[in-house]
Formats: sequence, C-alpha cells, structure tokens
Amino acid sequence: MRFLRRRREEIACRQVVELISDYIEGELPRVQRLRLEAHFAGCEHCTEYLAQMRETIRLTGTLAVEDLTPHMREDLLGVYRRWLAESR
Repeated sequence: MRFLRRRREEIACRQVVELISDYIEGELPRVQRLRLEAHFAGCEHCTEYLAQMRETIRLTGTLAVEDLTPHMREDLLGVYRRWLAESR
C-alpha cells in the first residue's frame, strides 16, 4: 500500500514538460515544486531539459528585432498567434 501511495506522488517526465515554465518562473506551489525537484534529482534527461529551457530563455532575451530575418519574424508571430488563439 505504501508503494502505491509513493508512486502516485511521483511526477512523470511528461508532467515536467507541462510544469517547466511555471517552475522556472517560480510560480509552482511548494508541494509541486518539491515533487519536480525530486524528479530532477533522479532524471538526467529532465535535468538536461531544464538546462536547455533556461539557456533558451537566456539567449532569446538577448535578441533584438533587428537580429531576426523577416521570415523568422513571421514564424514567431505565427506561433504567438496560435498560442493566443488556443489560450482563449
């Protein structure tokens, strides 16, 4: 019985993908943050994913509009518009 309870408390890799932005932004409730950090401690793939996301955020924060080609701007605007439409 104790084993079953522990398994329900563990977080799966696919859940990491869903929670990573809130984790990076410090928006997760304490219990979820601790569960996620426990997962990172035992999963090198998700730890690498976290590092990649942090690096992506850092690098994109250094971009200026002038750094993007017109095609890149259109692609990014398209992604943003789709995200906006889905979030409504």
